[in-house]
Amino acid sequence: MQSVEKIIMKIDIIIPVYNSENCLDELVKQLRNSLEKISYHIYFVNDHSQDNSWEKLKELTYMNRNIVSINLAKNFGQDCAIMAGLNQSKGDYVVIMDDDLQHSPSDITLLIDKLKETQNDVCYGKYNRKNQSIFKNLGSWLNDKLANIVIKKPKHIYLSPFKVLNKSIVQKIIQYDGPYPYIDGLIFRFSSRITEIDINHHKRFAGNGNYNFYKSTSLWLRVLTNFSVVPLRFATYVGIIASLSGFLLGLYFIMRHFFGMYSPEGWPSLIVTILVIGGIQLLGMGIIGEYVGRSFIYQSKEPQFIIDKIIKDDKQ
Repeated sequence: MQSVEKIIMKIDIIIPVYNSENCLDELVKQLRNSLEKISYHIYFVNDHSQDNSWEKLKELTYMNRNIVSINLAKNFGQDCAIMAGLNQSKGDYVVIMDDDLQHSPSDITLLIDKLKETQNDVCYGKYNRKNQSIFKNLGSWLNDKLANIVIKKPKHIYLSPFKVLNKSIVQKIIQYDGPYPYIDGLIFRFSSRITEIDINHHKRFAGNGNYNFYKSTSLWLRVLTNFSVVPLRFATYVGIIASLSGFLLGLYFIMRHFFGMYSPEGWPSLIVTILVIGGIQLLGMGIIGEYVGRSFIYQSKEPQFIIDKIIKDDKQ
């Protein structure tokens, strides 16, 4: 394998930042040590952090000419922050990683070497063991299963937030102008040339993780409604099954009546029927509403992100 350090190339590292001020000094230090023989730029995208992350990023940017810091006007979410960074990047290879040092900068060259060796478009870092909460592990598992169905992801590929992309697929991804980007979904929309490599998943350097039930649910809805009609088909199948069941049940009660057998009467059966059918209708309407709402937002051209300020070296 030809070492990445012997090749003249430009690497951009996109790092969305949210409430991670205590991780940033160490993160920059490890990045500099790992990439000292490579031409690189780091794009920190502050997603409207509530701590002093932006002040820390400004300090680091003034001290390091390889850092570009982008401050978003409000909290847009991780994928939108990544899109903001991708739109600014110019490198031959673009690395996407988290800000908490659970992704080791020393693995960046391993991912790039694997990508070059296999001549693929994307290389994911695959964890054999994850240092995160049970809830987050459960969310990752569910997201992986949804991705197998919705975006046709091969089962052996793990959708890691730590990955490297070549320049050609980055140019395709940033053409997407919808308000709800999902980076992994866009990757599989534009390419099937995907590979992965085993890496270690480390403990968070400082602070607590930012993902919660609401953010995980929002991600699942984005995957389901932005990249597939699976929910609509599911609602259709449920409606067909419910209608067929109701028809067969009605036929069964009619036959019991003609044969002189006892059949239920009165409001209990009526109320149960109304509740079941009403629940199915509400389920279908809710799913359709998700699509209609997102179509409205897309047509109104709500921005993926709004950049409040960019700080970088004037020579870049």
